[in-house]
Amino acid sequence: MSKEALYIGIMSGTSLDGVDTAIVAIRDKQIRLVDSDFLSYPDALKSEVLAICQGQTTSLKQVGELDHKLGKLYVHAVESLLAKSNYSAGDITAIGNHGQTVFHQPDGEMPFTTQLGDNNLVAALTGINTVGDFRRKDMALGGQGAPLVPAFHRYLFSDSESTQVILNIGGIANVSVLQPNGDVVGFDTGPGNVLLDHWCSHAFLQAFDQDAHLAKQGNVNDSLLAQMLTDPYLKRSAPKSTGREYYHGEWLQTQLAKLDSAVNNHDVLRTLTEFTARTIAQAVKPYCVGACPKLLVCGGGANNPIIMSRMSELLANWHVDSTDSEAISGDYMESMAFAWLAHCFINKIPSNLPSVTGASKAVSLGVFYPAN
Repeated sequence: MSKEALYIGIMSGTSLDGVDTAIVAIRDKQIRLVDSDFLSYPDALKSEVLAICQGQTTSLKQVGELDHKLGKLYVHAVESLLAKSNYSAGDITAIGNHGQTVFHQPDGEMPFTTQLGDNNLVAALTGINTVGDFRRKDMALGGQGAPLVPAFHRYLFSDSESTQVILNIGGIANVSVLQPNGDVVGFDTGPGNVLLDHWCSHAFLQAFDQDAHLAKQGNVNDSLLAQMLTDPYLKRSAPKSTGREYYHGEWLQTQLAKLDSAVNNHDVLRTLTEFTARTIAQAVKPYCVGACPKLLVCGGGANNPIIMSRMSELLANWHVDSTDSEAISGDYMESMAFAWLAHCFINKIPSNLPSVTGASKAVSLGVFYPAN
């Protein structure tokens, strides 16, 4: 058995709420969460990210400065995590940093993905070897570059005679489908919290809908829901991935403009909440195999009571619960995953799943940024 090693994972997703960090201990097939932390996005920095991630006109100067600012933010996040733990930089084998996705275009003649947050700064200022740029190798091999977490989910969860689906509801909702025959399927189902958060900010001047308090004051507008469910992305087969560059405020305004009458603000939010639950359920239903299929939920959406209750109703034959019920932190699942991806890179272990991303072969993902 190999010696236990410590890694740090950094994750900042499409929800743009902040930076999740986790220290994990890994030995062979065993992994445990040692410590974790959350660092909120400064409002000004969040505005800068939003200003370039939906296809708006920008400049190399803006991109370069944002890359630097995000790198410094990740350094601060690591320092904060280490300060609350019993460890120092010298105890950590490597950092796995996802970076902040500002544009993801996996299809077409010129597929690319862009994550910002200078990993050279992270490595140099923390004094810890850093692994980043996890997505582009998979895309170079013809894959979507996403989702990458299903490989980690396969590592975490034991085989079962029934389907197990691990659902992350961040800005975008994505699933890892662990099938009884051992095959793994993974894809983005559509929007998670991204449209909910946009409407909360636009209509209620709130960052998000705490405990679905605002959505509970509205009703589902059937016409708006039906219109949104015609979105072409939902009909595409896997592998597929999407992001904020597709589902954003203008997308929602286009849907609203197609209706014959206006919809009040609370009803819009309740309908968007239903849209997230409905699209997830529709994506998951075809994979129902076995006597006790499970849908295990992590990410911020696991804290939305309407989404959770509606998925339980729409998937009546499934056991729906949070990953915390399996002793896996739902809040830090993805930061743990990128710590594991760094471990895979350091140990030359393939970490993508071609059945998920569509890549031509399995490879160890990432680029190494030495501290010295």
